[in-house]
Amino acid sequence: MGMNTLMSTDFNFPGQKSVYKGKVREVYTLENDILVMVATDRLSAFDVVMPKGIPYKGQILNQIATKMMKDTENIVPNWLMATPDPNVAVGQACKPFKVEMVIRGYMSGHAAREYKAGKRMLCGVPMPEGMQENDKFPEPMITPATKAEKGDHDEDISKEDILKRGIVSKEDYEILEKYTRALFQRGTEIAAKRGLILVDTKYEFGKTKDGKIVLIDEIHTPDSSRYFYADGYEERQEKGEAQKQLSKEFVRQWLISNGFQGLEGQSVPEMSDDYIESVSNRYIELYENITGEPFVKSDISNLQERILSNVMEYLEK
Repeated sequence: MGMNTLMSTDFNFPGQKSVYKGKVREVYTLENDILVMVATDRLSAFDVVMPKGIPYKGQILNQIATKMMKDTENIVPNWLMATPDPNVAVGQACKPFKVEMVIRGYMSGHAAREYKAGKRMLCGVPMPEGMQENDKFPEPMITPATKAEKGDHDEDISKEDILKRGIVSKEDYEILEKYTRALFQRGTEIAAKRGLILVDTKYEFGKTKDGKIVLIDEIHTPDSSRYFYADGYEERQEKGEAQKQLSKEFVRQWLISNGFQGLEGQSVPEMSDDYIESVSNRYIELYENITGEPFVKSDISNLQERILSNVMEYLEK
């Protein structure tokens, strides 16, 4: 039997003005600049949403992100006001900056692919010669990406281009850089306490109607970040072995081995209930490793009703 998952929502909250449905999150804008962000159990890989949801995934991502926001709010202000339900975050509506602030402590993923292709510059930042995949950079590098319209891929961009094209003002960009470094430093310290290495991550920022720059969206989740296990990292590097990762990379690898990479003409392989359950368990393991706390499964017998009543109760306060 399939587990109950939250695949989509269709709420109508008091004072609701609009709804935006992303790949994984659904964002309700209410009057008074209030946003209600619902994390669904949808799973996206290679920019494609899988046909079946992953039990507890929405709760896991929402709870990691909101917990990390609380753990960093003393260094960087964020949009969050409340978490009335395990799958829901409520906060201030902001005007998002059109760049994602990607920061990399290690040469992995996209950076490693570019390096292997012979490039020694990424987003206008030089990468040293003689590095091997998953080596630590001398210092973390910020490699921004422009936010793509739905369906397009984000694109690398340099600080110079961002300023030249007027995507972000110089004054604002300097704050984004400062906040990005501070968050990555704090995220690195939190990860180290849990025996993890924060490899790379992305942050998104917005401006409140009062003109204040705040962190929005998710932070330090396995969907937005890559983690390695610290134990054995050095030995694996010395032997040239792959690192043990904590991210949704395992889903991508499974899809690739089943002939799917999001390319035209490829169809998503069938995910059995057993496979879905194994992915759910992996996400729970990610949660417990990243937060250092046991995961408490919420009641999912009627997700829609639970969310609606929790949010309504909060809004009526």
